[in-house]
Amino acid sequence: MTATFTHPRHVAKRHPDRAAVVMAGGESLSYAELVRRADQTAQLFRALGVGPGETVAFLIENSVRMAELCWAAKNSGLYYVCIATHLTANEVAYIIDNSEARLIVTSRKLAELVEGIDPAIAQVSIDGDAGRARDYAAALAEQPATPIPGARRGASMLYSSGTTGRPKGVRMAIEDVAPEAPPRRQAMLVDAFGFGPGMVFVNPAPLYHVAPLRMMMAVQRLGGTAIIFPRFEPEAVLDAIDRYRATHASLVPIMFVRLLRLPESVRARYSLGSLRVVVHSAAPCPADVKRRMLQWWGPVIHEIYGGTEGIGHTIIGPQEWLAHPGSVGRCPPGCEIEIRDATGQSLPPGETGRIFFRNAARFSYFKDAGKTTEAVCPDGFATYGDIGRIDRDGYLFLTDRASHMIISGGVNIYPQETEEVLLCHPGISDAAVIGIPDAEYGERVKAIVEPFAMPADAQSLAAEITAFCRTRLSPIKCPRAIEFVESLPRNELGKIAKHVLRDRYARSADATSG
Repeated sequence: MTATFTHPRHVAKRHPDRAAVVMAGGESLSYAELVRRADQTAQLFRALGVGPGETVAFLIENSVRMAELCWAAKNSGLYYVCIATHLTANEVAYIIDNSEARLIVTSRKLAELVEGIDPAIAQVSIDGDAGRARDYAAALAEQPATPIPGARRGASMLYSSGTTGRPKGVRMAIEDVAPEAPPRRQAMLVDAFGFGPGMVFVNPAPLYHVAPLRMMMAVQRLGGTAIIFPRFEPEAVLDAIDRYRATHASLVPIMFVRLLRLPESVRARYSLGSLRVVVHSAAPCPADVKRRMLQWWGPVIHEIYGGTEGIGHTIIGPQEWLAHPGSVGRCPPGCEIEIRDATGQSLPPGETGRIFFRNAARFSYFKDAGKTTEAVCPDGFATYGDIGRIDRDGYLFLTDRASHMIISGGVNIYPQETEEVLLCHPGISDAAVIGIPDAEYGERVKAIVEPFAMPADAQSLAAEITAFCRTRLSPIKCPRAIEFVESLPRNELGKIAKHVLRDRYARSADATSG
């Protein structure tokens, strides 16, 4: 399938009134409005002193403004950083300082997070004056709605989620191409998932995350309509699919879990028959959850595995997954994959090691040449840091992240395997497995469990869970300590922040006695 359009500017010429982005139940921007406002915003960036190759930072809630801001940066050769709204002021300050942002776009609600930022960095607020931040609408009205002449295509510099430590800025090169030239991943979305003109794309995740943001912009290059949300609410997603006759959607596994918890009477109110493709990513999806979603929504659920760095990805469709349950798929054309051991040697099918990809993409971790060198090999292969194996048919199965590995008595233990067993227990809503210090073994396995209901007798339930695990896992992979919590620490895409748990339990008395 060949896309008709490659940029919102092209769509606006033929379909000026078509909606480019809609806040579910609220404000929308037509393609003509998106192009006009993005051009004005690009002019505003220049007026505020942000030159080609420099950086702007966006700290705003989900809003149609995010679309015009990102397109303004894309159209004027800038790097753009989208900052998570749940961070603390110190975490926000770190990203702004690390990224060398020259301008911050924020909102009244979030402006207090940037109050202490260097006053030399300009600020604007999308919804009126806020502290040092000038009203965006007033500033925009002063700018002409004309493109920046001769601009190269800007690039994202998105920060890793920080689930394994301090976030890293993933810097893609600003290529010597016009903004209208589509990125390489565009063809993959067209070929694999049928992205194209007229599609309606339900996108309920925060736009500061890589997949929701890049997919929204891909939809707008191709002439579709992106439906965004103030926040994820399960019934609101069903309502939007029905109301807007959505053809495509992008969700993450924790959203599947919450959708499945809706009463049957609520599910039955909405028609989902317009859906052609639902893409899930960002975190491992328990096999039982995926099977239940396929039973409910039908064979429309696809999976993509990749990362912010864009060094490679795998894709698997619904029928393939049923034939290879648990797999995250195979590489599409133009992408290579290898499993390598600790010495860098390629491993045969069935052997577990670090996953390496190679495609045409090139990236660096901003201001961290050491981490870039760790991730990128001289032969062009690079890694996200994940562990897995490939079967004889070329399907990839994830084991875990290398940074999550537990070494107990000299044995390598990958927590994801234990977590998947725990999630099969009927009393467990979610679980995280970490290694905690042990004087004899170096580390031992601890499970932090989020039950459906907090137990009256925690000791009995822990014993039951341990026995459950021992029928399915070797003893060394089973938790030697289990703790029940009301909720696990997560980011907004549902990824468990394991570095928070490791820090918490390494410091606690439980790390030596629990």
